Parts: sequence; structure tokens; C-alpha cells
Amino acid sequence: MNISTFDKLQYHELKEIVKSYCVSGLGKQLIDKLQPSASLSVVKARLNETTEARAILDTGSHVPLVGISNIQSFMEKLEKGMILDPSELVAIADFLRGCRKMRSFMMEWELLAPKISAYVYSMTEFATIEDRIHESIKANRVDSGASKELKRIRKHIDITEAKIEELLQRFLKNGANKEYIQEFFVSKKNDRFTIPIKAAYKNHVPGAIVEVSSKGATVFIEPIAVSKYNAELASLKAEEVMEEYQILADLSNLIFDHAQSMNINIELISQYDMIFAKGKFSRNINGIEPLINDHGYMNLVSCRHPLLAGKVVPLDFEIGDSYRSLIITGPNAGGKTVVLKTIGLLTLATMSGFHIAAAPGTEVALFRNVFVDIGDNQSLENALSTFSSHMKNISEIMYAADRHTLLLFDEIGSGTEPNEGAALAIAILEEFYHMGCITVATTHYGEIKQYSEMHSDFMNAAMEFNQETLEPQYRLMIGQSGDSNALWISRKMKLKEHVLERAKNYMQQKEYRLDRLQDSKVSKPKKIEITAEAVIPTYTTGDKVKLLDRNESAIVYRGLDSLNNLVVFVQGTMLEVHYKRVALELPASDLYPEGYDLNTLFNSYQERKFQHDMQRGSKRRSGRCRRRCGISVDKRLKGRIDASG
Repeated sequence: MNISTFDKLQYHELKEIVKSYCVSGLGKQLIDKLQPSASLSVVKARLNETTEARAILDTGSHVPLVGISNIQSFMEKLEKGMILDPSELVAIADFLRGCRKMRSFMMEWELLAPKISAYVYSMTEFATIEDRIHESIKANRVDSGASKELKRIRKHIDITEAKIEELLQRFLKNGANKEYIQEFFVSKKNDRFTIPIKAAYKNHVPGAIVEVSSKGATVFIEPIAVSKYNAELASLKAEEVMEEYQILADLSNLIFDHAQSMNINIELISQYDMIFAKGKFSRNINGIEPLINDHGYMNLVSCRHPLLAGKVVPLDFEIGDSYRSLIITGPNAGGKTVVLKTIGLLTLATMSGFHIAAAPGTEVALFRNVFVDIGDNQSLENALSTFSSHMKNISEIMYAADRHTLLLFDEIGSGTEPNEGAALAIAILEEFYHMGCITVATTHYGEIKQYSEMHSDFMNAAMEFNQETLEPQYRLMIGQSGDSNALWISRKMKLKEHVLERAKNYMQQKEYRLDRLQDSKVSKPKKIEITAEAVIPTYTTGDKVKLLDRNESAIVYRGLDSLNNLVVFVQGTMLEVHYKRVALELPASDLYPEGYDLNTLFNSYQERKFQHDMQRGSKRRSGRCRRRCGISVDKRLKGRIDASG
């Protein structure tokens, strides 16, 4: 078994439900540790225990486990030489009383439940230790009757406290002290008897200041008249603590002397708590003890998934006799995955000694390994796709499986190209079959279904589907192949009948319709011949154009060349663009007065640029000059453009 199997089949969730019927942490610990067993004798013993517990519970008897607590931690303290406190000793006494009652109870049911009743003969009664603890400790406190010395000490404590109380009452009633007293009552601070005195009069009252109030307005003074008795009282209290410690130590040693037998009792009570928790779970689900075998034969009769509440369609399933591999087909959301999980979880439950919800005649096979490949195992951390993760899982299973293995595959071969996926799935199923595994797989691939029909030791099954209401029935029908529900649904949705027939033929013959569409049924755009003169405009120097890709205006510096490119002036720079990237906004004739020499304007720009470069003598300054000259020309041109509107 592996953790993945337990997680995907929800085995831990099943154990949590059974744990909820335990009455102590002892039984819960055992269920936490419980693992499925492949041993016939072990599983038979587990199931028999559950059956006997269920038989006792069905009589309406009350199992006396309530009140029993987990005392393992207390026993561990004793092994370390520690002394138990009163509450821990009481818990042990209660546990021993529970063991005694459980022993008596189980002996009464020896005839009905002989196996689990026999366990109590290994249980020891400790009535004397129970009585000793309950006599020595009452209300979680060492009782005065625990020893003569403790009784004497506490008697002297009572006498001393009474004397102190009497002296303090006299102090409170003395009229001479009335002015000093903050409140007229005796207050116990740090196990010392004090009087609340106003802070302003603290020096007027002889005695020791024991405590001061948070605001400083009151001081709690132990009058000098009771100091002697308070000192005597403190000494008596110390003697009391020592005597109590001695009593607790004696009781702890008494328990430790019988630790081995008590630990056996703990194990037995733990077993009883777990066994009766299984019995209560069985009663709740109306479970039965199934027949078991170790040769791979399974026959589930009207079985139900233990975690599915409400109305569940019972599962009838058989494998391992006339066939060892079952291929299940059917619609999505039709219950195929639930079938796999039901088979797997009922197998694990039986191997753990749990009863299952099924009809008589149900038989479950025990396996050394139960492997599943269910759900989307996609891993972003390991860069695994859904298909890759499935193949990785199946590869690991293939190296660990043997003839004592149950395999449950959901949508085997899916997640990749259908032809490859189907072929790979068939090869995988074939390999596991020859390894001797019992395999149940679900699929949508027709090729796998056909392979299963051809192989004598494979069997097809289908999830029932109501073709009239288009609703899945969640019922497994072994020996039947799933119909093409896609075609049925499409027909119900009024898809054209000849389209459905063609799809059906494609599924069977793979002869596709490859003829081209007739030209008479195609509307084609009319071809428009465009002359070069109509498409390519002419541009002259000074024309205002718009750069289409930048949505900016520019001035033409040089018209079209042989490649239909023109040079424009924009944002202080010269830019070469193709004519298709510009659109004419205003011709130069509308921008400039008649006779204006634009060549002179651009030549002036070039000349000023050259002069500045020569004067500055540096590339850096030349760049600055270029920018200033460009701005100057740009402003002049912009002025012309703006004036033109």
C-alpha cells in the first residue's frame, strides 16, 4: 500500500468516521495506526471481532467504556521516577475501575462473543489500589484521612488559624483602630492574615506590611500581635506539604510496582475501544461481515460507498473468476470513477476489519497491493502534464505490482492523441494482465473496448444511461458495452439526422468526405484593377502630410523617389517614409504665398547647421546647434501651417 492509494480512495476519511465512535484516546490511537492486512488469518480475526462487538451492541447493552481516559502519559511519568499529582492518581483509579467493570461485562457475554470475551482473562483487577487512591484523595486533594500525621498537622493548622482570626477580629472591633482601618475585614495575602490599613496611617499600626494596593491607598498589614501565630502557621503548612508529598509518593510507587500488568490493561482497553467503535460503525451503516479470499475473486452484491450519504445506487460487481480485467465505458458524470473508488475503499475497509454496507453473499479479495490512478495528477512543480503524471504513476506501479495486486485506472491512456493513447493503454493493460494483476479500468476509447471484446479473459461493462431523459443511472452493467451517448444526446438536441448518420459511419469505417465545395455556392469578392496613377499620388516640396502610423503632421522635404519613398520634416528631424504611410493634408500651394522659394528655406536650415558645426568644433555642440536649428525651421514651418488653418 502507499499514501497515494489511501488519499485517493479516501481511506483516512473512513478511519476518521470510525474514530468518532471511540470513547477514549486509546482506541483512536489504535485506529490511527491501523493498516490494511493481506493476511487471511489476520483479516478474519479482525472481522470476527467486529461481528461479535456488533452482536453485543444489537442487544441494546451499554458497554462500560465511558469515563475511561488515556493514562499512558501518567505511566510514562512513573517510569521516569516522577510523582503523580492528585488528579492524575484519580484518573488512574477511574481507569482501573473501568477495567474491572469491563472485565465483568465481557464475561457475561462469553457465549455470544467468545473471541473478544477471552481477552479479559489477561486483564488484572486492582480493586485495592482503586480503594486506596479514593480513600486518600477526595475532590482532587489529599484527604486528611490519608494518614494520622496529616490529620494531626491539619488539626493544628485549624487551631492556629482560629487564634489568628480571633486576634484580628479584636483588632477590627477596637475603637482606637477605627481611624486607621480602610476596610473592616480580614484579608489573606500570601497565606498571611492581614488588615487593610489606610496608607497614611501605616506607621501607626505595629506590624509587617505584606502587600500594597495597586493605587497605593491601602496597605495590608500583619499586626504584630499575630506575627507569632503566622510564623507557626507557616511552619505547619510546610509540614503539611511534606506529608502530602509523602502520601502521593507512596501511591505513585504502589502503582509503579504493578506497571506491567496495568500496561496490559491499557492495551486491552484500547483494543476494546477500537473493536466496539468498529461495531458501532457497522450498526450505523447496517454493515455485514463479507466472505474473504486471497486468490483475487471479488463479488460485491448491492454494495454502497461508505462515505456517500443519502440515496446511493448499490453496486453489483464481480471479477477474478471468468475474467481478470474489466473495462468500464459510459458517459461523463455517469459514475465510473465512483465505481472504482467503491471497489478500492471496500477492499481496504475489509482488510482493516471494518464491516461494509453490502448484501449477504458479498465476497472480497485480499491484496498485498492496491494501486490507483485516479484524477488529475498534474504537477506544476515538476513540470508534468496530466498525461505525463499519469504515465509516471503507472510506470511506478508497474515496477511494484505482482499477481497479488488490485489495479484501478480511471480514463487510462487519456490526455494525449487518441490513437496513441488507446494503443498505449491496451499495451499497459496487456502487461498488467500477464503479470497476474486484477485490473479495473474506465475509458472512452472504442479501441480499448474492442480489445476487451476480443480477449477471452477481459470483460466489458457499461454505466447505464437513460437515453430518453439523457440522465445517468449510476448502475454498472457487466457484460455490456457503452453506447455512443454523444450521438444520442445530439439526436435529442435536434442535430440533423444525416450528420448523425455520417458521424456513425466515420466511427465504423473512417471513410471521410473529402470533396471540395462547388464554386456556385461560394461568394467571392470582385477583383478591382487599380492603376498606378490612381493609387500613387505625387508629392512636392512643402506639401503638408500626415504620418499615419504616428498620427503627426509633417512637411515634405523631397518628393517620391524610384522606390516611392519621400523625405519629410517632422519634429526637427528628416524622416524617409513610404508613400503608403502618409496622407496629403494640404498642398504647398495652399500653404505658402505665390513665388515663395521653399528650397531656400530648407537650404538655410542646412547652411546654418553647417556653420554652427564649424564654429563649435565639437560633435556635442554640433548636436545642440542641430537641435536649435531644427526648432527654428520647425517654428517657421509651423507658423505657415497654422496660418493655413
